[in-house]
Amino acid sequence: MGDEDNLELTEFQSAEGQPPDAGQEAPRPGTAKDLDAVYDIPVQVSAVLGRTSMQVSQLLKLGRGAVVELDRKVGEAVDIYVNNRLVARGEVVVVEDRLGVTMTEIIKADRA
Repeated sequence: MGDEDNLELTEFQSAEGQPPDAGQEAPRPGTAKDLDAVYDIPVQVSAVLGRTSMQVSQLLKLGRGAVVELDRKVGEAVDIYVNNRLVARGEVVVVEDRLGVTMTEIIKADRA
């Protein structure tokens, strides 16, 4: 992964986005130790190969061996969601006898 994927914690700013006044105690640089509290929080990760829509009557007719056509083409990136939020895109890979996903693009969400 590129340098943009390496996260660094930087000094915190005041609520107004300005550095603290000279009379205030300077904030200490953040460390990975500060994140220990969130490391054990479980998250749900999903990789979506594609989507389709159909009527319930069509769904009920599906049986073993039925093929459901998705809205993606072969080789197109899959969407990777964390807690139902799109965070990345990637490619399907085989790891030993299991499927996996390699992240190829991180999606940066705008925080408003």
